[in-house]
Amino acid sequence: MALHGNYKEIIVESFRPASTGGKHGPVHVRPIPGQPFPPSLFVECADRLKREYPVGTRFKIRVKLTDKEGGGQYLYSYFGWPVEVLK
Repeated sequence: MALHGNYKEIIVESFRPASTGGKHGPVHVRPIPGQPFPPSLFVECADRLKREYPVGTRFKIRVKLTDKEGGGQYLYSYFGWPVEVLK
C-alpha cells in the first residue's frame, strides 16, 4: 500500500548487495545519496534495469514510498514507465 505523497523523480543505481536477505536475484536498485529517500531502501522496478545494464548504472525514474503487509518499506516504480539512463 502506498504510504504517502505522489510519485517523485529520483536517481537510482543498480548494485550487488552483500546479502540479498530473501530478495530475488543478485542485482538490486537503490536511491543514490542526497535524494529524498535513503540508499538503504530497495527499489522495485523493471527487471530490465538489472539485466540489460552493467552494475552501477544510474537511472532517473519515478518512485513512490510503499510497504508490504508485515514487511518493511521500499520504493516502487511501474515497470512500463520510461526510464532515463544516466551512465
